Amino acid sequence: MKRMSMLLGGLLLVAALVGCPGEKKREEAAPAQPAGAAKAAKQDPLAAWQPQFDPSGAEYTYLLSNVSHPAIEGVSFGYRLRDKVWERSGGRLYVDFRPLSQLGQEKAVLSKLKLGAVQGMLCSSVAAANVADTLGIVNLPFVVDSFDKLDTFRNDVELFGEFSNSALGQGLKVVDVTGYGSYGWATKEPVRNLQDARKVNFRIAQAPVNADIYKAWGLKFTVMPWGDVPQALQTGVIDGLDHTPIVCNLTRKFEVARYLTQIDYAQGLFIHLMNKAWFELLPADLQAILLEVIAEESAASRALTRRQQQEQIAAAEAKGVEFFPLSEADRQHLIELSAPVYKAWGEKIGVDYLHKVQQRLGN
Repeated sequence: MKRMSMLLGGLLLVAALVGCPGEKKREEAAPAQPAGAAKAAKQDPLAAWQPQFDPSGAEYTYLLSNVSHPAIEGVSFGYRLRDKVWERSGGRLYVDFRPLSQLGQEKAVLSKLKLGAVQGMLCSSVAAANVADTLGIVNLPFVVDSFDKLDTFRNDVELFGEFSNSALGQGLKVVDVTGYGSYGWATKEPVRNLQDARKVNFRIAQAPVNADIYKAWGLKFTVMPWGDVPQALQTGVIDGLDHTPIVCNLTRKFEVARYLTQIDYAQGLFIHLMNKAWFELLPADLQAILLEVIAEESAASRALTRRQQQEQIAAAEAKGVEFFPLSEADRQHLIELSAPVYKAWGEKIGVDYLHKVQQRLGN
């Protein structure tokens, strides 16, 4: 009876949130569709990802949220997780994955996650720092700044263990990470060096660490919700944005911002947060299956993201988008300018932990 009450409460919450169109993202990528799914996709953008099984008989449901589109490999992870968990659990555990802000934007979903009304969330790394300061370490400039360093960080039991445990005070577990590529500057005019960058007003995410970075770098910036970016780019409110090639190409930002400077100062991540109390109510065998599949599919998704970034850069270049690598001298200058950020956030994250991460990643 208790289990049924928890599920009913979750389903009622889903119905309420899905009925609020103002909570949904205004612009998303159009994923590649099988030929026979094109008509259905016009009516349902997630038609191609519907389960090939009937989940109604599941004993347990894991409601998992994300704001982005499954055209991004780090997001479609949720569907691969759904299918493999269903298979390994013999249909006992259903991962009900809800991308495209179906359950609300990240701030609202984080509140529901802490209460247990939503059980899991692929939270953007820029928003995750609002859960625990330690999670902000992955946003610091030139720390976890490459695919190789991300894998090293994730696979180091000590480093990732401290990262994972940092959200326990909020009743949340960090179980793994997927991604959406390397951060750079997409701009309407070419930015080949830092002198060019100082002429640009960059849109940055609504996260304190990002604001601290751009202040330290001495660059103009505007903090703006993602849904406001298309109009702001078109009207000139901003003339650049801080984001990744994958997202900029899939969401058509390159149609206006035709240049990308490859800063590669951080990896865009989805941090997989899970409600701890809900997890502890699962039978032990289902706990093991869920964590095992999350680890497998997260690792696979990170590998797919490496490939997707190269594919999306090539696709953008084929459409005339120009890419500029930042010179080593300019990169080093940005690292030097970041000293106040390392100091301020080192005190929040833990100076010893930050130094340990930097040392082991070769920074």
